[in-house]
Amino acid sequence: MTGELEEYILRHTEPEPEYLYRLWRATNIYTIHGRMASGHLQGRLLKMLVEMIRPQNILEIGTFSGYSAISMAEGLPEGGRLYTFEINDEMEDFTRGWIEGSEVADRIEFIIGDALTEAPKLNISFDIAFMDGDKRTYRDCYEMVMSILKPGGFILADNTLWDGHVVDHAYDKDHQTQGIIGFNDYIAQDPRVEQVILPLRDGLTLIRKK
Repeated sequence: MTGELEEYILRHTEPEPEYLYRLWRATNIYTIHGRMASGHLQGRLLKMLVEMIRPQNILEIGTFSGYSAISMAEGLPEGGRLYTFEINDEMEDFTRGWIEGSEVADRIEFIIGDALTEAPKLNISFDIAFMDGDKRTYRDCYEMVMSILKPGGFILADNTLWDGHVVDHAYDKDHQTQGIIGFNDYIAQDPRVEQVILPLRDGLTLIRKK
């Protein structure tokens, strides 16, 4: 993907809302891993997928700065709700401020805690789950999500190409890379789902529970 081609794609994609642009800028200025924010293209895709699926309940695992949560909440139908979990409590002050300052704050419940153990306690059946947490636990996270996802529901798993490391043997001993590879191999053989990997940014896998 050349810079020129990327600029062309963004010029022909729905414009990034000004509030999200400011959040993206702040994320890159004030956090160490700013590139983890979804950004313009992925954010607009997440919003459109939500508008297409029209879920009542969305689960997000890994809030980070709140960019993806706000993007998805923009697409929610009336009465829809997004529950987003962030395990790193050091992000709370930054992220909560941006979520609560957004126009979709009333659709988002921001929770500090481990989604693996805490999400099932909500006793909610979800229509969509966006997985963007610890890559080492993706398979465990997937099984947890499958247990609370409605039939016909969707899982969106982020970073499934992991900067191309999934096919680079120099990373064979990297635990996060191996977590992603194991996850990808696992769902490719899972008869409970249909799946396709989109080569968008760092890889986004769309998974449909049968």
